[in-house]
Amino acid sequence: MGTDKPTALVPGTLDMLILKTLALEPMHGYGIGVRLTQVSKGAFQVNAGSLFPAFRRLERDGLIKGEWRATEHNRRAKWYALTSAGRARLKAQTRDWETQTSAIALIMRATPGDLA
Repeated sequence: MGTDKPTALVPGTLDMLILKTLALEPMHGYGIGVRLTQVSKGAFQVNAGSLFPAFRRLERDGLIKGEWRATEHNRRAKWYALTSAGRARLKAQTRDWETQTSAIALIMRATPGDLA
């Protein structure tokens, strides 16, 4: 990807991306935002104003669990981990995402000859 300018996330994907990030390893909130930027090679830069409401929603829904711990810099932060319900939701969302993006790609590649 490697764009010069960050782009907006596709609406409805932030929760899925947070769950995927936490499937790799438990992290604190700030670290999740940094990781999303790193893995997307700078294409996505998610601000705290979007992340923290998503964390609260995911925690309320039982998809992640949080606990207060010290960071690598000895600061107190809430660390999040995926629950088994979160793992199941991520699996379903990943399957749906792959189906939808494949269908969208077919539509975007369509030519007049495909309509016959």
